[in-house]
Amino acid sequence: MGNPLARISALLALTLPLTLTAQTMPQSSGLSAQVAPMSEQHLAQINRFRTPPANGRLVSNGDKVLLLPARPMDFSDLRYEVEDQDYSLDDYMTKTHVGGLLVLQDGEVLLERYGLGNTEDSVWISYSMAKSVTSLLYGAAIADGYLSNLDAKVTDYLPAMKGSAYDGATLRHLLQMASGVQWNETYSDPNSDVGNYPGGNVVNLMQFLGEKPRVAAPGERFNYSTGETDLAGVVLRAAIGNNLSTYLTHKVWENMMESPAWWATHGYGGGERGGCCIYATLRDYGRLGLFVMNDGVLPDGTRVLPEGWIAESVAPSPASDGYGYFWWLEDNNIFRASGIYGQGIYFNPANDLVIVLLSAWTSASSAENAAHRAAMYSAIDEFVK
Repeated sequence: MGNPLARISALLALTLPLTLTAQTMPQSSGLSAQVAPMSEQHLAQINRFRTPPANGRLVSNGDKVLLLPARPMDFSDLRYEVEDQDYSLDDYMTKTHVGGLLVLQDGEVLLERYGLGNTEDSVWISYSMAKSVTSLLYGAAIADGYLSNLDAKVTDYLPAMKGSAYDGATLRHLLQMASGVQWNETYSDPNSDVGNYPGGNVVNLMQFLGEKPRVAAPGERFNYSTGETDLAGVVLRAAIGNNLSTYLTHKVWENMMESPAWWATHGYGGGERGGCCIYATLRDYGRLGLFVMNDGVLPDGTRVLPEGWIAESVAPSPASDGYGYFWWLEDNNIFRASGIYGQGIYFNPANDLVIVLLSAWTSASSAENAAHRAAMYSAIDEFVK
């Protein structure tokens, strides 16, 4: 298949003004999975997923768009297996309430499908895929000199956290979710930390986290914590002296994206949440995937991330061989951004493959749906080889 980065670099070099994009972008296949009748509650959930919050902060696109050339592939014969039963891609779309599915190989669109009433103009919530975006911005901040290195202390940037369990934790510990601070992310438990998560503003967040006890030495134990990733966003905002949405606009979005995006904040006028909730289109999530595959180099050749940052970010951490710097890690150098209710971006550099999946599961997490998702990812990966 040749040099994957060279091919992607060549494709990334293809940019045109926004006014020309509508004539050259591949159109939706027009296919949409048939879904069973949904409850009013589920329909309301779907509408929330594609409606940015009133306090969301704009991430602006610019006058250049990375083209996504079409190379349509027929996926009607694709099958995957879960518990000895075969399923098609249509089955997956229906079963897991898919709002958008994009398959990119070598920077080209093999498949683009929409469901749940979405179109190519619809934005959709990222949930925790935003954590991986925050990780990218950490790399940009290091390249720009706003952050010295990941071994700097959290309290170097947030002195208010001195004396808390985060005193002594480093930025690297935050990115690896290994601060050692207690946190319970059980979504079904209203008494969990995530269930009692404070809204309103950053002060409430820092006070809430500052009262948590330390249950392990920093770096020793992986513990998934959206609170910790939101704190990482607060650290980053303090370091760059700007909003994360503005930084994302200038470093990435205005240089390659087709549509504006939005990033949820800690209340009106607050900072963006480092752990959650960007709203973007399916295609722009795909473009973000290509930015990652190209090691953080923009279409015009500008390097945004330090060379090798992605490889460092997706290396196993001492506390977990399945987690890097806000990225989930799989075998064979495959890695993922992932969000509750079935959001995901799947990367296989060896196959030059990016899969974007936007969904509306009926519950935040589902072992059954997760099994179908993993099998579907693998089936597509094998199908396009």
